[in-house]
Amino acid sequence: MELMVLLNALGTRLLFVLHSLIGVWRVTAVKKEPKYWLLALLNLLLCLETGLTLKFKQGRGYKWFSPAIFLYLICIVPSLWLLEIHHGTQYCGNEPGAVQVNVSNQDFNQSRESSHGSEGADHHIIQTAKVFVNQLSTICETVWTLALHQTFLLLLVVGRWLLPIGVEITRDQLSQLLLMFVGTAADILEFASETLDIEDVRKNYVLINAILAVWTWSMLQFPLDLAVQHIGCKPSASARRIPSLLLCRYSAELWNIGVSLFIQDGPFFIVRSILMGHFRIFNQMLVFFTAKNILVVTLQLYRLAVITLDFRATVLQKSRKGEVCCCPCEPYEAHATGHQENELKELVAFPPKEESQAPSEDH
Repeated sequence: MELMVLLNALGTRLLFVLHSLIGVWRVTAVKKEPKYWLLALLNLLLCLETGLTLKFKQGRGYKWFSPAIFLYLICIVPSLWLLEIHHGTQYCGNEPGAVQVNVSNQDFNQSRESSHGSEGADHHIIQTAKVFVNQLSTICETVWTLALHQTFLLLLVVGRWLLPIGVEITRDQLSQLLLMFVGTAADILEFASETLDIEDVRKNYVLINAILAVWTWSMLQFPLDLAVQHIGCKPSASARRIPSLLLCRYSAELWNIGVSLFIQDGPFFIVRSILMGHFRIFNQMLVFFTAKNILVVTLQLYRLAVITLDFRATVLQKSRKGEVCCCPCEPYEAHATGHQENELKELVAFPPKEESQAPSEDH
């Protein structure tokens, strides 16, 4: 096993565990009940996955799915749920969101005097760390929760970058995936912070749970790599059916459209529409992001229509030449079976007006 692969695999998972433990510590400090430290046991799943990955995959990733990212979500999401449901009541200073960490010289002098002449520098470092942790505890709960949200999404992107990639994904595909994750993370953070900060939402326990449920649902796209990988075609009869050929040729594009419609922009639009339509909650940012969701959903549906028309035109062109398969990753066949001929007839029953020209994706 390569040394860099081992270091990246272990170092990234260690960051996941540390961030998860910080979240559990904040829940315990906010709730003031030690029983919430049991949430730290969820990290055992990540430790088990680390051992299995090192043993069977030599530290490298899997095709289409990242178990480390998925288990990191399992470890940190419950803590964020508890922090958001509890919601901070601590005073945050004159300005909202102000972070004030005041470690005075007097505190350090006291720690230095207590360690002088006793256990030396080691004891001084421990006392200084205790003072620093105590000062961090004075930061208000809402600032802590927002910081955990932000670092959580950043760590998802950085962690996916640092995790060793498998043989099925290239560096070019990984770079595309990371750029998509950056935009996705920004949208998810806007959704969580913008909706949960509304005062009328905070007064409704059902709305908070519904928003957190949609937020959790949107996070499930991060462990998947289907957005940049094609599923490929198998030379079997079932794989040469028309729907399978469409999925084969445009698998990555169809996955992106599905994620936008059913995991991210679609659910976000539904939640914001309910807030404005049913609960009569209006503000400038809520209206703006609702309009943005409408625009994205409309463009994704337009993209789906363009892909379908392009595929239909390709099938029509191939059917004239007596060819069946139009998937670029599978050889063409000169003869079609009776069942496949029926599917082609149904697909090209209504040919376009200008049959000689295939629709362009630029329109």
